Amino acid sequence: MISKSSDWNEQLNKPFMLKPVGMDYLWGGNRLNDDFSKGIDMSPLAETWECSTHPDGLSVISSGEFHGKTLSFLIREHPEYLGTNCSGMDELPILIKLIDADKDLSVQVHPDDEYARINEDGASGKSEMWYILDAQKDSTIVYGLNQNMTKEAFAESAKAGDIDSYLQRVPVKKNDVFFIPSGTIHAIGKGILVAEIQESSNITYRIFDYNRTDKYGNLRSLHIQKATEVADLTSANKPMQPMRVLNYRPGCAKELLCRCQYFQVERLLINTERQRDLVNFQTGALSFSVLLCVDGCGSFSFENEHINFFKGDCFFVPAYSVPIKIHANAQLLEVSC
Repeated sequence: MISKSSDWNEQLNKPFMLKPVGMDYLWGGNRLNDDFSKGIDMSPLAETWECSTHPDGLSVISSGEFHGKTLSFLIREHPEYLGTNCSGMDELPILIKLIDADKDLSVQVHPDDEYARINEDGASGKSEMWYILDAQKDSTIVYGLNQNMTKEAFAESAKAGDIDSYLQRVPVKKNDVFFIPSGTIHAIGKGILVAEIQESSNITYRIFDYNRTDKYGNLRSLHIQKATEVADLTSANKPMQPMRVLNYRPGCAKELLCRCQYFQVERLLINTERQRDLVNFQTGALSFSVLLCVDGCGSFSFENEHINFFKGDCFFVPAYSVPIKIHANAQLLEVSC
């Protein structure tokens, strides 16, 4: 059983809202402000890091007892909030983002945990999942290679800038799910809006970036040697959509989107507009939960508190949380470990 800190108080174990951090990468658009009302003064606004203790983008608590503190500070003070599945950790093992790809993202790859630990100062690797929130009719992603390549051929092609002909492109549509394990060459294509759940890592090895320059006129760095060392260079099978089964109970339907060694993601469809009994939600001892509203709006009630939420809002629910009642017409992603 995970040990509780000396000033443990179960009455403080309540959900709280998080304020995201914005990233202005050159391929971003404006939909995170326009569609999700983020109110972040950036243009473009490419990503919002909704739930993060990564030093490159720390989420800040925006409601409740710890308002104004970083999520990283709170978890260091109360590691028991993570649950027994994360026993011994003092940082959040996952990172949750919203991504607006107004232009194609770079073709890239991420290392696994072992490679990152040895070569990136003990950092985590990066496996991730994409849930497609919206996509243009002709939008595609890059998912692996369309043929086997040797390391030599791959490195030569990447340096020459003609790797595009070896990439497997996959059409996408709203509500699709893709799991991207470390080592998979990938890219989000233009016109796609994504909720991304990943390991808490910011290590990316760029392979190709369309010869784009940053706002200072500089080409963005490529990392071909490291990419060659970590990339899966075998021909990839086209990713299949996972079998998804909706489980219904009054006011709520739930489906599993992804389960891997790093996280579990479920989609909650809540509609309590015409019922008196609200949806009950509570974490156990095993894991925290993060609730990200991807459509609709509603409210959380617990003890004597009441918090309204809207599309784009993100909540952290500690392990051992007080019981929560949800009244909403909304879709939420629930992430746990």
